[in-house]
Amino acid sequence: MKLSVALALCVSASAAPPTFNDIAPILYDNCASCHRPGEVAPFSLLTYEDAAKRASLIATVTTKRYMPPWKAEPGAGHFVDERRLTDSQIALIADWAKAGAPQGDPRRAPAPPRFASGWLAGKPDAEVRLPEPFTVPADGRDVFQCFVVPLPFDADRYVKTVEFHPGNKKVVHHALFFLDTSGEARKLDAATPEPGYLCFGGPRVPITGGLGGWAPGATPSPLPDGVAHTVLKGADLIVQIHYHPSGKPETDQSALGLTFTSTPPSKGLANLLMGPRRIDLPPGEVTAVTDWAVVPQDADLIGITPHAHWLAKEMKVDAHLPNGKVEPLIWIQDWDFNWQGQYRYQSPVRLPKGTRIEMRYTFDNTAQNPRNPSSPPRRVRFGEQTTDEMAFVFLQFALADPSGARDFRRAVTFSRMERMLESGDFSELPRGQASMLRLAIARFDQNGNGKLDPEERAALLKFLGTQIR
Repeated sequence: MKLSVALALCVSASAAPPTFNDIAPILYDNCASCHRPGEVAPFSLLTYEDAAKRASLIATVTTKRYMPPWKAEPGAGHFVDERRLTDSQIALIADWAKAGAPQGDPRRAPAPPRFASGWLAGKPDAEVRLPEPFTVPADGRDVFQCFVVPLPFDADRYVKTVEFHPGNKKVVHHALFFLDTSGEARKLDAATPEPGYLCFGGPRVPITGGLGGWAPGATPSPLPDGVAHTVLKGADLIVQIHYHPSGKPETDQSALGLTFTSTPPSKGLANLLMGPRRIDLPPGEVTAVTDWAVVPQDADLIGITPHAHWLAKEMKVDAHLPNGKVEPLIWIQDWDFNWQGQYRYQSPVRLPKGTRIEMRYTFDNTAQNPRNPSSPPRRVRFGEQTTDEMAFVFLQFALADPSGARDFRRAVTFSRMERMLESGDFSELPRGQASMLRLAIARFDQNGNGKLDPEERAALLKFLGTQIR
C-alpha cells in the first residue's frame, strides 16, 4: 500500500504542469528585447502578471511560429541571436497556457533581464542625434531626407556596433548611414531652409564610407573580431531617412548609438549590393526577380540583409562555389516588411574568388496576397515609394587585409559596367551615370554605328578601369 501511494505521488509530481518559472527564461531570451516598456511591442512580458493574462495568445502565436519574429529558414545560414524557438519550448508554453498559466513559487522566479539606457546593444560610447526635429507632412509622397551631423571626434574612431533609434516609429520607414569628408553635404544642407536636404536615391555627394543602415525588425550586433567601420577625424555623418506620411503632421529626431574599439581593424570591410532596378510586376501575377554577382577575391561573408517592400513573398540567396558546391546563404519563405533583419553569421562563410552569388525573389501581386497595399492590384515597378517595389540584398564581407577593400569595390563596379556593356541595358544606373556611360561609348565608337566592336569595347573597358575609384 505504501509503495502504491509513493508511486502515485511520483506520477503526480512528474505530471505537474510547467509554471511561469519554467516559461520566463524563454520569454526573457527571445521576447523581452521588444516586449518591454518603451519598445516596439504593444505590451511588456517582464512579469508574471504581464505574461499570465496573455498566456493563450502567447501559446497561439508561438505554435504558429508567428512569434518570435524570425524569418530566416533553418539550414540556410546560421545567424547570431536567432529568435527561433525549439519544438520543446513551444510545447512547454502550450502546456503552461492549457494548465491555466500557474505562477509557481515566486521566490524561485528568475530575475528579469536588465537593459542599459534603452539601447539593445548596451550603453554606446557616443550618442549621435539629428541636429533638430524634422517635420513630416500629413500626406503626399514619401520623403527622403538627408541630415548632416558633424562628428565631434578628435581622432579616427573604429566603430564595432551601430544602433539606430527612430525618433518617430509612425513615419520612419528605413535609414542609411554614410560618411562624408568633402564638406559637400554641409553645402547642400545650408542651401535649404529645413533641416537637411532632399536626397531621393542617394546622398548626392561622393561618400567616403558608411555605417550600414536600419529597417523595421533589425537588431544591432557587433562586427566580428578584427573588423570595424573606420570613421576619419573630421568626417560628417549623413543620415538618410525614408519617411512615410502617417495621415497627420509628425516630427522626428532620430539618433544613433556608436560603440568603439581602440584597436585598428586588421581586416578589410567590403560591401556588395545585388538587385535589379528593372522590376515590372503585372497585376494578378506572381513574378520572380533574379540577379547575380561574382566575388572578386577570397572573402568571408559576415552579414546579409535582404530588402523588398510589401509584395515580396519568398527570398533565396545561394553561393555557387568554383568547385560546384552550392552554399545556401539565406532563405525566407514568408517575407514580412514589418520584420526585416540584418543577419550576422555565427561564423563567417568563406567564399573563394570566383564564387557566383545568385538571388531569386518571388513577388505576389495578386488579390490573394493580404499584404498587397493596392485593391484591386495595380502594376508595380521599381521605385523608392513604399507602394513601389525593390529587390535588393546587401552582403558584407571581411577581407584578409584592410587594403583589399578598395580593390574589391573597384572589381565589383567594373564587373557591373562590363555586364551592362554586354547587354546594352543601362537601366541599373542612376540617370547621370547612364548618360556619362553613353558619352564614353560614343567616344570609343570609331565607326559611328552606335555599337562597339571587340577592340573598341576592350579599349573602353580599359578606360573605365582607370576611372573607377
